[in-house]
Amino acid sequence: MKKKIFIILSRIPYPLEKGDKLRAFYQIRELSDKHDLILCAINDEKPHPDAMQILKKLSSSVYFFRIRKTDIFLRLMRVLFSTQPFQVAYFHKRSIHRQIDLLLKKHNPDHIFCQLIRTAEYAKNSDIDKTIDYQDVFSAGLKRRLDIAPWYKRFLLRSEYHRVLRYEAHVFDQFDKKTIISLPDRDKIPHAARDQITVIPNGVDTGFFKPLNKDKRYDIVFTGNMGYPPNINGAEFLVKDIMPLVWAERPDTTVVVAGASPSAKVKKLGSDKVLITGWVEDIRTYYASSRVFIAPMRIGTGLQNKVLEAMAMKIPCITSPLANKALGAREDIEIRIGKNAASYAQHILSLLADSETRKQLGEKGHKFVLQHYNWESTTAKLEKVITG
Repeated sequence: MKKKIFIILSRIPYPLEKGDKLRAFYQIRELSDKHDLILCAINDEKPHPDAMQILKKLSSSVYFFRIRKTDIFLRLMRVLFSTQPFQVAYFHKRSIHRQIDLLLKKHNPDHIFCQLIRTAEYAKNSDIDKTIDYQDVFSAGLKRRLDIAPWYKRFLLRSEYHRVLRYEAHVFDQFDKKTIISLPDRDKIPHAARDQITVIPNGVDTGFFKPLNKDKRYDIVFTGNMGYPPNINGAEFLVKDIMPLVWAERPDTTVVVAGASPSAKVKKLGSDKVLITGWVEDIRTYYASSRVFIAPMRIGTGLQNKVLEAMAMKIPCITSPLANKALGAREDIEIRIGKNAASYAQHILSLLADSETRKQLGEKGHKFVLQHYNWESTTAKLEKVITG
C-alpha cells in the first residue's frame, strides 16, 4: 500500500560525498518508486545548484532549511551546561522545528523517517508512527576518538561521548521503529532492547560502480571525505606508519588519497609519492587507475561505503578488522585484513608483486558485493519496517 513518508535529514543528500548523504539518497530513490515522499533537509552550507532539481524528481515536496554558523555557535553555548549532545544542538533550531510542525500538519503523513539522532528532536514527540535510523553508533565512534585524542581535546570529547550515550538510549524509547547499518553497531546501542533494531545495510550502485578499463597510474588508493576524523586518522596512519615500511622495499610505490574537504593534516601528507586530490568529479577514475584499495580504519563505526565501491569495481581491497566486522567479507578470500602497520605493509607488498592474486581477490570481492549489497534489496527491508 502506498504511504506518505515524511523524511527529515541533517544534510541535503546531494552531492554524495558523505556516507549519510549517500545512504539517504539511494534509500529515497528506491522508496520513491512506491511511496509519496516529503523531504526536509537541513543544511549548514550553500546547497549544490542541482540538488533541488534532482531531489524533486524523487519527492513530491522538497524543503531545505538553512542553519547559519552564528546561530549554531549560540545554540552550542546554550547547551554547554545541559545534557543534550552538541551535535544534536548543532542541527536543532527552534524556528525550523516550528516550520516542520506546520509541514506535518499540512501533509499529514503516514510515517516520519528521521536519519541520525541529529534530527530526532524534530519528531520525537510526534504521535505519528516514526522511525529513527541510527545509521552508526555515534557514542562508539566518539569513544574510539577519545582513546587516541590529544589531551587538549579530551574534555569536550569525553563530555560529548557521555551526552551521546545517554541520548542514544533516550531516543530509542521515543520512536516506534529503529534501524541501523550493521549488527556490530546494533550491539553497541546502549539500550536493553537493542535487539528490536532492524539492521539495514548500505548498498552500492553497481550500475555506476562497475569495472572500468583504465591504465594503472597509482599503486594504492584511499578514498572518502578527508575532513572526517576517522578518514583523517586513516590517511595519517597510511602515509606515516604503513607506507614507510612499503617504501623500504618498494621506494617507487605511489599513493593517492582522493576525496572532498581534505583537512590541513591530510594536505600535509602530500609529496612526490602521495597525491592529495581534494574534491573530484568522478571518484571512479581513481579506483580504476589504482592497483590496490586500502581503508586502514582505526576509529569510526558503520559499514564503509568506500570498501563496497572499490569491491564493486573489482579493485582488490585491504581494510581493518573494525571495518570488516560490519562488512562480513571472508579474510584472504574476498578481502585482506591489516591488523597493524606491518601486516598492512605486507599485504600491500604481496599484492603489488602478484597481478594474478590481485585479479582473483578483486573478482571474489566483486562477487561478494553483488550477492550481499545492493540498494534494491536493502531498501526493501527498510520499506517493510516503515509500512509494517
